[in-house]
Amino acid sequence: MADTTTASPSMMTGAPESERIAPKRLFAFIIMVFGMFMSILDIQIVSASLSEIQAGLSASSSEVSWVQTAYLIAEVIAIPLSGFLSRAFGTRLLFAISAAGFTASSLLCGFATTIEEMIVWRALQGFLGAGMIPTVFASAYTVFPRTKFHIVGPIIGLVATLAPTIGPTVGGYITDLMSWNWLFFINVVPGIGITIGVLALVDFDEPQFELLDRFDWWGLLFMASFLGTLEYVLEEGPQYEWLQDTSVAVCAAVGFVSAIAFFWRVFTVDEPIVNLRTFSDRNFAVGCTLQFCIGIGLYGLTYIYPLYLAQVRGYSALMIGETMFVSGITMFLVAPLVGRLMATLDMRYMIAFGLIVTFAIGSYQMTWITREYDFYELLVPQILRGVGMMFAMVPTNNVALGTLPPDRVKNASGLFNLMRNLGGAVGLAVINTVLNDRTDLHIARLQERVTWGNATATETLSMFTQRMQGMGDSAIMAMKQLSQLVHRQAVVMSFGDTFLMLTLFYLGLSLLVLFVNKPPSMTASGGDAH
Repeated sequence: MADTTTASPSMMTGAPESERIAPKRLFAFIIMVFGMFMSILDIQIVSASLSEIQAGLSASSSEVSWVQTAYLIAEVIAIPLSGFLSRAFGTRLLFAISAAGFTASSLLCGFATTIEEMIVWRALQGFLGAGMIPTVFASAYTVFPRTKFHIVGPIIGLVATLAPTIGPTVGGYITDLMSWNWLFFINVVPGIGITIGVLALVDFDEPQFELLDRFDWWGLLFMASFLGTLEYVLEEGPQYEWLQDTSVAVCAAVGFVSAIAFFWRVFTVDEPIVNLRTFSDRNFAVGCTLQFCIGIGLYGLTYIYPLYLAQVRGYSALMIGETMFVSGITMFLVAPLVGRLMATLDMRYMIAFGLIVTFAIGSYQMTWITREYDFYELLVPQILRGVGMMFAMVPTNNVALGTLPPDRVKNASGLFNLMRNLGGAVGLAVINTVLNDRTDLHIARLQERVTWGNATATETLSMFTQRMQGMGDSAIMAMKQLSQLVHRQAVVMSFGDTFLMLTLFYLGLSLLVLFVNKPPSMTASGGDAH
């Protein structure tokens, strides 16, 4: 009878002790999420302000592109390394070092006076800040019980997708209101607060400093060479005709040799720098593949929409940011809904919904793009992109990381986040190549039709000639204007072709969910999660 009349405090609160989140632990996690947001935001925050940075540092257009490239190369090397370092230093120390280093290098970027200084500090910023991203993912899936994954999952999913989406918007506003230097200075005060907060509150695990005695320096060298050259080839290849450029060809050869050495090393050394055997888990392997492909959409679509608005519509950075903000608002509003649905629906159906109904349909609507497409024509595709990103990204995180044993999550988180970044790099390379090739093809086809025998072309040329009367050689000026019109139309048609490619890609990608084992119920107890 005593058992029926006496209730423990945990029973009175309606949840077992193991399933409740301590306020201190939740607050510490939120601080870490802010750090991850800063790190991911800085990937894209400078993209809308590269021309201002170029002018401020007296750099050439080829030099200023390295402000972005240096960050990406350094980050893609550091992300998989974070799994080993997180076990060696512990979550608290590694995150504090990353946040402090990111903050210091941000300050140095803001004070840079030459392009060479900026590139060095940006590389340091990317390398040090990268550790925050997978550490947050790992903490979300090891610190909290499974019954809370529908809360923490959408939080990190929202940050991982929202930060690069609104990056150009935030960058445009900051540069317009102040100067490009404040793109970096704005990180300093939050960075200091995050560093102090993490040191004071995070107590998720204990460091294993003895692992540092077995640190695989050769593995790091091979991995850095492989991933660094791969990122360079994907960044620079499209604009330099790929292997026809000497530097791209050399990096491709170095990357190929380094890849062989790296894969041999991780499968033969006792304590590999990255444990690739995690891919033997089918859900993790398929989840990483989905994450790679979602990265194509996340970074690819964040790139292609502003490119169209700048090249065809002639929008400023601020106007592009305001147009792109629709997707960000949509993600923010949809995140709580995704969290609720994850507790009741099969996550495989949610991923398929995100890929087909929204990603594919949103891209398909853009296949009919014309040079008149403006804010309202882009509104529905932008909303669908925001919905699709959240429905595809958040359940994929849970499928890949939420079913692994806790001792494998730190290493797996680094690999999982690496796949998203590599997907973005591959996506940008493919999109740029398709845009260039299809533009050339459409220019050739349009020029075949724009001849003296084409009545419409002749009438348009005559109209341009009359308009240019008294302004010089009107015939030549009219011909140049007609040529520009043809080129612009070819560019618009190439955008339509690229969106069609993305539509077919995401329709095919949705079939991958058939290979995912049904994830355990989100309402399972915390003990079942591990």
